[in-house]
Amino acid sequence: MKITFLGATQTVTGSKYLVRSDDKQILVDCGLYQGYKWLRRRNWQPLPLDVGKLDAIVLTHAHLDHSGYIPVLYKQGYRGPVYCHPATRDLCDILLGDSGHLQEEDAGYLARHQLSKHEKPDPLYDRKTAEYSMKLFRTLDFDQPQQVGDMRFWLQPAGHILGAGSLILECDGKKVGFSGDVGRPDDVFMRPPRPLPALDLLLLESTYGDRRHEPGDPLEQLATLVNDTVAAGGVMLIPSFAVGRAQTLQHLLVRLMDEGRIPRLKVFLDSPMAIEVGEIYQRFVDQHRLSQADCHRLGQVITPVRSVEDSKALADEVYPHIIIAGSGMVTGGRILHHMKRLLGDHRTTLLLTGYQAGGTRGAKLSQGCDKVRIHGDWFDNRARIERLHGLSGHADYVELGQWLAASELAEDTAIELVHGEPEALEAMRDYLRQTTRFEVNIGEYERILTL
Repeated sequence: MKITFLGATQTVTGSKYLVRSDDKQILVDCGLYQGYKWLRRRNWQPLPLDVGKLDAIVLTHAHLDHSGYIPVLYKQGYRGPVYCHPATRDLCDILLGDSGHLQEEDAGYLARHQLSKHEKPDPLYDRKTAEYSMKLFRTLDFDQPQQVGDMRFWLQPAGHILGAGSLILECDGKKVGFSGDVGRPDDVFMRPPRPLPALDLLLLESTYGDRRHEPGDPLEQLATLVNDTVAAGGVMLIPSFAVGRAQTLQHLLVRLMDEGRIPRLKVFLDSPMAIEVGEIYQRFVDQHRLSQADCHRLGQVITPVRSVEDSKALADEVYPHIIIAGSGMVTGGRILHHMKRLLGDHRTTLLLTGYQAGGTRGAKLSQGCDKVRIHGDWFDNRARIERLHGLSGHADYVELGQWLAASELAEDTAIELVHGEPEALEAMRDYLRQTTRFEVNIGEYERILTL
């Protein structure tokens, strides 16, 4: 069995791992590169594999850095199965279509403003291609084994987001684990990740390999920030990922209102995608900590904003209020239009609630930039930029160590660190070498590992 690292090596995006046996080839995850432009260019470069010989794709979860490249392979002729959890399939149905739509919009913008060296810039893929690619999806419940030739694999719960799993794959007498993105043991929304079985090799995510999550209660911090914004008579803008984070934020805000810790004020969910995702979360209540009653309560308090016209009408709302809108790293979506209108107002609070990849607008804002470029123009930033701690969907390096310790891994299990920035990977390797006897290395792009 050979494993080729085709993504998420010394970066947190573009997850792809090609597993080859004597007669079969499986791609574990099929993600888009995001963030820095030099990384995003890889999305346009052909993968070093023969799509015609690829037998299956298996997804650990639905986030685009793990699933968003599937329509590209579909364009290139891939027609094999895409295996994933049922919740992952439902989420991908939303995320991939939206990704295709954004690709079309970006290409159209470049064409209209003649910003491309191509006379007619093409999208990486369009919405229609993304929708066609969904016909390839085949669902697997957790612990349901699937055989592809001489490879046998299954998913087990990993927390993080709805449907997220760690993949366990057996072939040639070896057992390999792909952690996927690993959730936190005390996540306010998702259940904890299940410990791993005995493995010969583990590909382990290291997003927070050099950081601990901030101590303290996110509810208390959120209450303080909301109350400060209300006292200033301003608007709180919350860029949010549509999957997981938007649902958690709604739950926390409703809870704070119901407990009387913040005033009752209007909260707008200005994200058609997050609205649809919320409906999926209600269908899979066994996968997270909220009850049906909790989900119903969100619908009573939160105002959904679906149309563009209703989104624009928020400019007429009386202050103070809260707007939750995509995207989480401030790279696109409706949040940008609200920022153009409100970033210049010192009463505005822009609340970042998750990891901000290098090169994204969210990362630049968190570093204190006084101007931000949106839709080709520069805007002054006089807003209060804050970060809400404790909501990350990723385990930090100590929590990952505890997860490994609770697993059935032998002392000499080999670990390849992936899905992390260089500093995080180095720190995670040092931590594991100091605290365990695992054989720990850092995955390298296009490296081939033979078991």
